[in-house]
Amino acid sequence: MTERSVLVVLFDDVQSLDVTGPVEVFSGAARFTGDPDAYRIRTASLDGGPVRTSSGLTLVPDTTLDAAAAPHTLLVPGGAGTRSPDPRLIAWLRENADRAGRLVSVCTGALLLAEAGLLDGRRATTHWAAADRLSRMYPAVDVAPDPIFVRDGRVSTSAGVTSGIDLALALVEEDLGREAALTVARHLVVFLRRPGNQAQFSVRLAAQTAQRGPLRDVQTWIGEHPGGDLSVESLAERARLSPRHFARAFRAETGTTPGRYVDRVRLEHARMLLEDSADGVEEISRASGYGTPEAMRRAFVKTLGTSPAEYRHRFHPTHP
Repeated sequence: MTERSVLVVLFDDVQSLDVTGPVEVFSGAARFTGDPDAYRIRTASLDGGPVRTSSGLTLVPDTTLDAAAAPHTLLVPGGAGTRSPDPRLIAWLRENADRAGRLVSVCTGALLLAEAGLLDGRRATTHWAAADRLSRMYPAVDVAPDPIFVRDGRVSTSAGVTSGIDLALALVEEDLGREAALTVARHLVVFLRRPGNQAQFSVRLAAQTAQRGPLRDVQTWIGEHPGGDLSVESLAERARLSPRHFARAFRAETGTTPGRYVDRVRLEHARMLLEDSADGVEEISRASGYGTPEAMRRAFVKTLGTSPAEYRHRFHPTHP
């Protein structure tokens, strides 16, 4: 059996679930598949001393970073400690990350990789609340704010907190096969895995809720009628505003344009139907407001980088 070592980097104010989520996946794969050598997990901090997580838990590492052997997988979690990282940690990552077989970050751990120059020229993601910061501070990084994880060669980055579990399951599936990943997912009571290009959260959570009642009512109407007439003119009439005034007020109060909001609601509705229903692609395209399967396919490829058929295959594998 191939032994795959996993080294988890620890530091003060690390997010505990960024650490324990992936660790439970890798250790579960070794335990539940009957192959104790599948993954050998070690944790390390700069000086080998205990670290205090952002939630107040204390984690005791196995060793120092300098004493740790080059791992198969180097995992860098996130948390409040990434806001002002120890320069020694950045230097260690810059000097040692290339020794790892693959490099993985969870949540704002991507900021540490970016600071060390390890994401330059690569596509990456992070927690939605940190995506703008990652893009602004590190323009050499191709930031994808929506997916729950992104894989670019040997470097994989994941979004907020629990998405580290999804990425770890994807890595287990790659290493040990689908059945091994499924076994772990069942024990953890999670999906086998959400596809990496699934959005981090609902568009109605991503957008701000309008302050004025008529605009809030329009937001609700859009969500309940994605297949209806959602033109600016129609929505403005529903809000009893002129189209120009409506478009300006909607953007000011929600942080996005009416057209962009409608596009994302329709995409989300189509995704949900592909994941949970047995409806055909043509029926889903009409119900979601696209009109034709080709229009829906273009929207999926543009936003998610995959076709509706492939999306359904990955997230609703029981559907023929």
